[in-house]
Order: sequence, then structure tokens, then C-alpha cells
Amino acid sequence: MSSSEPIALAKKRPDQISPAKLAHIVLRTPRYQEMIAWYVNVLDGSLAFETPIISFVTYDEEHHRVAFVNMPQIGDCDPMAAGLDHVAFTYGSLRDLVATYERLKAGGLTPGWCINHGPTTSLYYADPDGNQVELQIDNFETDDALNAWFASGVFETNPIGVEFDPDVLAAKYHAGVPLAQLVQQGSTSDL
Repeated sequence: MSSSEPIALAKKRPDQISPAKLAHIVLRTPRYQEMIAWYVNVLDGSLAFETPIISFVTYDEEHHRVAFVNMPQIGDCDPMAAGLDHVAFTYGSLRDLVATYERLKAGGLTPGWCINHGPTTSLYYADPDGNQVELQIDNFETDDALNAWFASGVFETNPIGVEFDPDVLAAKYHAGVPLAQLVQQGSTSDL
């Protein structure tokens, strides 16, 4: 596939046996309690299990979505080293994403980067260990609509996306600007 061909979302083969879901992530940390508190706050979750060595945080029916291993002896990771770039959590609606942004901002936590990637509208936060956590919504209602957008060539010319001010997005959302307009790249650049 050349870079000029549209990206097609993967279709499952009839004989394909794949995981049913991504269950959880596990983070080693020297900032054990701080990390637990941060994820409970950001994900509006709860502590499902805790010992001095390992803890589980959940926000839904899964027994844990994020686990922490207490390792006070380890140092910080080199941010320029190979490894996981970020983990993303998808919200069910722009209303939920805006409400989460506003709740976190009221508590003094703001994203370091806000970008409409095209497929998603995303807010990036750094946890106490410096791991990047993306809170996002999907911008397209169907795979066909997303594939048509990919085929348009817009993503190929700008695969990163368009930065936006989350306060402008929130203001436009509360003013009743239609969702279809708010998720378009560049639609939240001004009031």
C-alpha cells in the first residue's frame, strides 16, 4: 500500500480469533500514591484493590483498567527513549469529554496538548510520572464516514491534526454549536 492510498479500517476475517478487548495497562511507578490518586481523579474512577505493592483502578465493569506496581527504587524514564507514547481513553460523547475537561480544570489539571486529529478530538494530559494520557472522542459516527474522510486526502496532508483551545471548544459546545461543526478540524479556533 502506498502512502497515497486511503487508509481502510481493518475488517475481521471469518476465521480470525482476536482479543475481545484491551483489558488494562500496568504502570511501574516510584510515585505510587500520587499515581493512584491522579488516575482515580482523571478517569473519575475508583480504587478496586490496594496493597503496599500493587493497586487496581477501574471506572467501569472491568475489575481493573489501570494497575500500579509500587517500585520506589526505580528512576524516571528517558522521555526520548523507545517505548509507549501514550494511552487513550475514548468518551461516549463530546458532552462527556467537555464535562471531564471542565471538572479537571476546576481542580487545577489542564491538558498539555489539545488537537483535533481528524478521526478524534483529543486532550493530552501528563500523569505524575510523565506518561501521556489521551482523553478523546471519535469524530465520525460510522466507519464508512471515516473511510471517506481518509480517502479525501485531508489526513495525508496533515496526519497530526489541528490544535485547539479547549475553553473555546467548551464555550461553543455550551452555546449549542452543532456537534458536526465542533468535530471538524479548525472549527474551534475562535468564538
